[in-house]
Amino acid sequence: MTDLPRRSQKILYAVVTEYLHGGDAVGSRTVTRRHDLGLSPATVRNVMADLEEMGLLEQRHSSAGRVPTATGLRFFIDSMLKVRGLTGREKDEIRERVTAPTTEEVVNRASRLLSDLTQHAAVIITPDPDHQRLERIQFVPLRDGKLIAVLVTTDGRIENRLLMEDVDVDRLERVHGYLNALLSGMTLDEVRERVIRELGDDKNQYDTAVSEALRLGHAVFVGHPERSAGVVVSGQANLLDDTQAQDRMRELLRALEDKEALIRLLDRTKTADGIQVFLGAETAQAALMTSSVVAASYGPEDRPIGALAVIGPMRMNYGKVMSVVDVTADIVTDLLRELGT
Repeated sequence: MTDLPRRSQKILYAVVTEYLHGGDAVGSRTVTRRHDLGLSPATVRNVMADLEEMGLLEQRHSSAGRVPTATGLRFFIDSMLKVRGLTGREKDEIRERVTAPTTEEVVNRASRLLSDLTQHAAVIITPDPDHQRLERIQFVPLRDGKLIAVLVTTDGRIENRLLMEDVDVDRLERVHGYLNALLSGMTLDEVRERVIRELGDDKNQYDTAVSEALRLGHAVFVGHPERSAGVVVSGQANLLDDTQAQDRMRELLRALEDKEALIRLLDRTKTADGIQVFLGAETAQAALMTSSVVAASYGPEDRPIGALAVIGPMRMNYGKVMSVVDVTADIVTDLLRELGT
């Protein structure tokens, strides 16, 4: 497809841009009137017919003009679209609106901002809990042989985990000191691996306090059910303003409520480079067959911790949406790094 003749590329570009702007089928006279191609309407019609045979355009009604197919949109996005970068002022405004004192609020604000700026639905996969870094752990004894393990992460999150463990209360201070010296600053993934490794070291079985500390650490980090990433969705009401989506609104809303499906879709973004655009069937979700998803990962390049996306109709302003998604992902990355996430 990369060897598409230059004239055909210009006409395809004209049809796609007109369709994305107005939403109507595009005829040859519109192309010749609004685009300085130096071609007659008859020549444009012939080229449009060729593009239709190639699967890049389609004519939904015999008397109407043509609209791009998903394949045509894919070619346009991959080979022809010029994405305008945001200005410094626009970037500063995004940073100001997203900045918050906690990871959770940064993610919530970013989701609302994406929806506001694009007028589409926005989805953010929250940071993988196992990538959070442990600041400290403390055990609080309760009655009947129960303990509460209080986990504090470097980004300020606090989580309580209830344990059914017998413990010598007099040794808790040493337990806290040992575990915090051993594990502080590690991700929860790393903590899990370290505890298992230390438990397997025979020398640690001869120190009662160390042995007890590792046993409790195992109960908290290995024996406790693993958590999964969360999903934040904003702007579902924007689907009501999308004439293409009205007939499929219920399916789309259900799709936005299917957290596991959204996580599977955006997990594909976390393993890819740069901005990803999924068109219709590429989303692998029936409810999104007439929709587009523009997504990007956030976090360190070698270890993304989440992903964010805009979901809208196939007829969207891809240049604007891709710019906003790209900048927002970079700003969220910076803010979470500052918070220690």
